[in-house]
Amino acid sequence: MQRSTLWLSALFIATLAIGTDEFVIAGVLTTVSDDLSVTAGRAGQLVTAFALSFALSAPALAVWLDRHPRRTVLLGGLATFALTNIGCAVAPDFTTLLVLRVSAGVSAAAVSTTAFAAAAEGAPEGRQGTYLSVVAAGLTVALFSGVPVGTWIAGAVSWRSTFAFIALAAFVAAMMSLTLPRLPGSPSDTLSLVVRLAPLRTMGVLRMVAAIFFCGAGGLMFYTYLGPIAWHTIGDDDPLPLLLLIVGLVGVISVIAGGRLTDSIGPRRARLAIIGGHAAALILNGILVLAGAPMWAFALGIGVWSVFAWALNPPMQASTIAAAPTAAMTAVSLNISGLYLGTALAGALGGVTLDRFGPTALPFIGAAALVAAWLLAAPHIKEPTSAALPRCRAGEALT
Repeated sequence: MQRSTLWLSALFIATLAIGTDEFVIAGVLTTVSDDLSVTAGRAGQLVTAFALSFALSAPALAVWLDRHPRRTVLLGGLATFALTNIGCAVAPDFTTLLVLRVSAGVSAAAVSTTAFAAAAEGAPEGRQGTYLSVVAAGLTVALFSGVPVGTWIAGAVSWRSTFAFIALAAFVAAMMSLTLPRLPGSPSDTLSLVVRLAPLRTMGVLRMVAAIFFCGAGGLMFYTYLGPIAWHTIGDDDPLPLLLLIVGLVGVISVIAGGRLTDSIGPRRARLAIIGGHAAALILNGILVLAGAPMWAFALGIGVWSVFAWALNPPMQASTIAAAPTAAMTAVSLNISGLYLGTALAGALGGVTLDRFGPTALPFIGAAALVAAWLLAAPHIKEPTSAALPRCRAGEALT
């Protein structure tokens, strides 16, 4: 195996581990809540802790770590991430587990930021996009490989073994990252955080970040609590790994479709069509949950929801870049933070909704959030011609 293939694979495995850690709570929620004697809604705050710490720490870490060698930062971040997940595997109570999830979110932000920087800087001339898409694809692949496997491990052994599995993946990535080429950090006069966050003064960027925030809150509320929703609808959560597999497989196809739709009709029309479809899909699933639909109908509803949920980010990223073309990377990073803040709200608000009103309310609350996102995304912003729009790759949908 060539050296470049080896270190690029390390970055892929690193983001695969991060994606699994982020989304696997949806598959182990019921077992965690039962084992630690907390409600499913409270267990859902494990998603909030991870997402909120990721979103709030990512911009500051990007500035602070940018001046340090990539290999050093990546090794440190992966080591911390692995140790944190080992801690999750042996956590004696829910409070300890919640604190460890905060640490996991911070270390995941450091690893993710560094992995993308290393891929861009270490790629051969003219192949930066390819290298970046491979690294970003780890997050997408986690949906149909890491998350179902982690859920299966939880059912076959225990939810603690799932976190041990994630720690092992991070350790493998750390060992493989020793082959990373020597990539120095940026010069010491790196722009300050205030300068980097200048796009926040752009109204178009603010609208897109707010819209992706509500999209994340609405869509991932449904995904996070899919276990309790499935139990209420079909009377069993044993098919959960299969449902998560459907989400991932459909998601990969919809990511590509979202990018092509953006290229063909422009980011504004694409984002409005996808957000509107997302809201409608959540309402459809809400009706299926209320009706106690059979397994085949519920699985079909999950598939329809997945089409819109994972097609969203290509047009949203293109729209954000169009709103701040001179600070594209900063604008996109703010978009990512908005998504993770929405994920945090999904866990928090979804948990309260589940405990107080039951799983039938979750799809409809999520749909309301998507309607708010549609209204925020509706106004026109200055956009480049279709030829100038960034080409959206599959891996970019979750990054």
